[in-house]
Amino acid sequence: MKKFLVLFAVVLFLISCSDYQRALKSEDVALKFASATKMYDSKKYGKAIRLFEQIAPANKGKASAEKMFYMYSQALYITNQYYLAGYQFESFVASYPKSEKIEETSFLGAKSFTFLSPIYSLDQTDTNKAIDKLQNYIDTYPDGKNIVEANSLVKMLREKLEKKAFENAKIYNTVSNYKAAMVAFDNFMINFPGTPYKEKALYYKLDSAYSLAINSVPTKMKERLENAKTAYQVLMKFKADTEFKNKADQMLARIDNDLKQFSK
Repeated sequence: MKKFLVLFAVVLFLISCSDYQRALKSEDVALKFASATKMYDSKKYGKAIRLFEQIAPANKGKASAEKMFYMYSQALYITNQYYLAGYQFESFVASYPKSEKIEETSFLGAKSFTFLSPIYSLDQTDTNKAIDKLQNYIDTYPDGKNIVEANSLVKMLREKLEKKAFENAKIYNTVSNYKAAMVAFDNFMINFPGTPYKEKALYYKLDSAYSLAINSVPTKMKERLENAKTAYQVLMKFKADTEFKNKADQMLARIDNDLKQFSK
C-alpha cells in the first residue's frame, strides 16, 4: 500500500509538471491563468510568476484581471522580489481603486520599499521613498488595520536617516574639517530636535569649535575661543553630568587660559 501511494504521488507530480509545461507553451490565456492559479494555491510561486508574466501585459487594467494581478503581486512579494512587488502593488492600486484589497495592497506596496532601504551608511534615496509611500498610506488610511505597523516602519526608517545625518556630521570632525562639522551638527540638531544623539552632537560640536580655536591664526583666535566656550556651556546646560565631562572640562581649562592673553 505504501509503495502504491508513493507511485501515485509520483504520477500526480509528473502530470502536474506536464500540465504546467503545456500551459507555459500554450497561447491559451485561460489555460495559463488556470495553471498559474493552481501553482499559486500550491505555493509554487516561482512557476506561478512565470505564467503571470506571460499573461499580464495583455490583461493590464482589465476588470476581469483583478484577481490575477493581486496574486501576481503577492507572489513577487512572498518571493522577496520587492522592487517588482512594489511596482505591481502600486499598479494594482491605480488600476483597481474600488477593490476590497485596496488597503492591503496599498500597505504592501509601501512596505515593499522598506526592504529596499539599505544600511544607514549608504545612499538613502530608497529610504526616503519608502517613508513617502508609507506616509501616504498612513494619511489615506488613518484607521487602517496596518496603521500600527506602518507607523513603526516609518519610525525605524527615520531613525536610520537620523543616524546617517549624525555620522555624516561626525565625519567632518574626524577629518579635521571643523567649520563644516560645526555647521553640520547645528543642522542635525535643528532637523532632529528630539534626537538621542544630542549629547554626542553637542560634545562633537564643542570638540570641533575647540580644535578650530586653538589652531587659529591670532586675528581669529579670540572669537573662536569664545565660540568654543559657548559650546561648552550649551553642553553643560543640556547635561551637566555628561559622559564627556572630563574631556570638556580639560578643553574649558585650555580655552580660559588662552583667553587670558586677550584680556591684557
